[in-house]
Amino acid sequence: HVQLVESGGGSVQPGGSLRLSCVASGYRTRPSCMAWFRQAPGKERQAVAQINTDGSSSYVGSLKDRFTISKDSDKEILYLQMNNLKPGDSGMYYCAAAWSVDDWARPNEYSYWGQGTQVTVS
Repeated sequence: HVQLVESGGGSVQPGGSLRLSCVASGYRTRPSCMAWFRQAPGKERQAVAQINTDGSSSYVGSLKDRFTISKDSDKEILYLQMNNLKPGDSGMYYCAAAWSVDDWARPNEYSYWGQGTQVTVS
């Protein structure tokens, strides 16, 4: 069965950096789209960035200025490099996988989710 396991979260001061990882396994066909979402307490899950099989990527708003999504297809690992972190970036970060999406920023487009990794910026 499909498994997504995130790691790399932690506590950092504003301006710091973190790199999140998501190890994916258990599928026969590689997901066409993998994404990072985040969720702050009391708020809805929010899209951060996505990457397609061909390596093309998209970001929400101005996050592209500070965040970079990438993947190691050989190792089936998804990354999110986060620089110049701000307190508003705090939350649980999830990776997600989908084999067909119409709107990559909608959480319900994704079939599989990881358990999340906590990021705290303060």
